[in-house]
Amino acid sequence: MVPCGAVLWRRLLRKRWVLGIVFGLSLVYFITSTFKQEERMVRDRNLLQVQEHEQPILWKVKFSPGNSSQLSNQCRNSVQGKLLITDELGYICERKDVLVNGCCDVQVPSTRLYSCESCLPNGCCSVYEYCVSCCLQPSKQHLLERFLNRAAMAFQNLFMAVEDHFELCLAKCRTSSQSVQHENTYRDPTAKYCYGEYPPELLPV
Repeated sequence: MVPCGAVLWRRLLRKRWVLGIVFGLSLVYFITSTFKQEERMVRDRNLLQVQEHEQPILWKVKFSPGNSSQLSNQCRNSVQGKLLITDELGYICERKDVLVNGCCDVQVPSTRLYSCESCLPNGCCSVYEYCVSCCLQPSKQHLLERFLNRAAMAFQNLFMAVEDHFELCLAKCRTSSQSVQHENTYRDPTAKYCYGEYPPELLPV
């Protein structure tokens, strides 16, 4: 035996005005949901535009002289160079002249501080270690700050990860998509390591 409630419900559904109410409520729900979703998208888009154009990115980079090595008497350095090494104090030396604490031996005559040898006026260098050493000059702080403030969102993840001046110079001097053209050719094959605000000048191929 069919329950009375089910029979009554079926009879109600057969009536056009009931179907009209159900359809109307469904339509109102659909329109309301669509407007809410559109409002949310507009609000998120506006928030992104405000963050990109009005609020500066909060970079973590610290420009303190000597960074952390003055406290620990240890030096981080550029590590990978076969012939040359740059430590976080800005000294560049031959690999054989690196002390056990990671710092360049400043007593060796060939050790140089903040050396820009092999670097061009545009901030691009032919040797990575010289790029890092030159970039660590205290006078380069304002240039690096300008670059960070104007850095494209594409570079945000890379440079947001650095903690101080030394790490910024290590990251900045590495070749990146800014150093190449056509994805496989250096813009300037002789000076491809850049700490400056702009990529290397585009040379004719």
